[in-house]
This record gives sequence, structure tokens and C-alpha cells, in this order.
Amino acid sequence: MFDSLRNKKSEPTVLSDMLTKQRRYDSLVRALHTDIYRYAYWLIGDKHVAEDVTQETFLRAWRALDSLKDDKAAKAWLITILRRENARRFERKQFDYSDVEQELLEDEKSSTTEEQTEQYWLRKQIGQLEVEYREPLLLQLIGGFSGEEIADLLELNRNTVMTRLFRARNQLKDALESPEVRGQSNG
Repeated sequence: MFDSLRNKKSEPTVLSDMLTKQRRYDSLVRALHTDIYRYAYWLIGDKHVAEDVTQETFLRAWRALDSLKDDKAAKAWLITILRRENARRFERKQFDYSDVEQELLEDEKSSTTEEQTEQYWLRKQIGQLEVEYREPLLLQLIGGFSGEEIADLLELNRNTVMTRLFRARNQLKDALESPEVRGQSNG
């Protein structure tokens, strides 16, 4: 008799807990899906693979949602899951990225041809950076993370992160100042 009473009392709690988890997950997806996808796209360089990795990231997030103790840390938590999921891709299969087309992410606002050209050029230059420089730069530019947060995410020393950010910016600056870029903008 006591078992049936206990089961009846625990059913609403289980349903309530499931609804609470579903609501928390839904709001997490609504709030951060765009940022996580954008980061995945910049990191991977292929729209379809980025969509798959983003989807797998959120699937893993659902499974581990109870481990997220501070909702303010959700973005960093998801980026960490995404980075691990991306690494798993390379454990399963080696991809050939020699001729990857860099598709443009559509901005919500319309932009001029000149702006689109500049955005394409910048994406292309960032895509050509070595991963060790590109990843911290993307975390800062797209993710909005501080040097300290990037160091935690990448499990690096803060000074190493700051050096990589400095070198990434210098490489972009050098590319911008190269003679062929100046010639394109003047002619």
C-alpha cells in the first residue's frame, strides 16, 4: 500500500522535473543556437558539417543538462561541447579540406556589394590562419569571450592566449597591408 502511495506522489515530481528540464533546454537553444552555429561554421568552414556538429552539440547538451550548474556559463559550456564534438569528427574520419569553399553567412541586414566583398575577404583571411590562432580569435570575436575565459575553454595559459590573439591580429593586419590587397582596393 505504501509503495502505491509513494509512486503516485513521485509521478508528478518526475513530470515536473521533465518539464523543467525541457523548458530550460528550450530556452538554452533559443538563446544560444545562432552563436553556437556561427562559431561552428567559422571553426569548420563548411555549412553542412557545422550544422551537423551544432546539432550533435545540442544533443549532448540535452543529455548532460543536469551538469550545467550555472546558466551564466552556458555559452562557454556549449562551446566546450562543440570543440569536443568537432575533435571527435577527426577521430572517426579524416576529411580533405584542400578546396573548401567558404560560404557567406547571410546577415540579417542587407549589405552592399563592397561590404560583402570585405566580409568575404576577412572570412577568407581568418580561415587561412593556423587553427591555434584562428580558434582564440573566433572565440573572442564571435563568442565575445575574454582572454581569461578563452584560456579556460582551450585549457591554455592566459598569456599564451593573449600571444595567439596578438599574432592572429598581426597576421590579418599584414594581409590587409599586402600589395595585392591595396591594389584591389585602389583599382
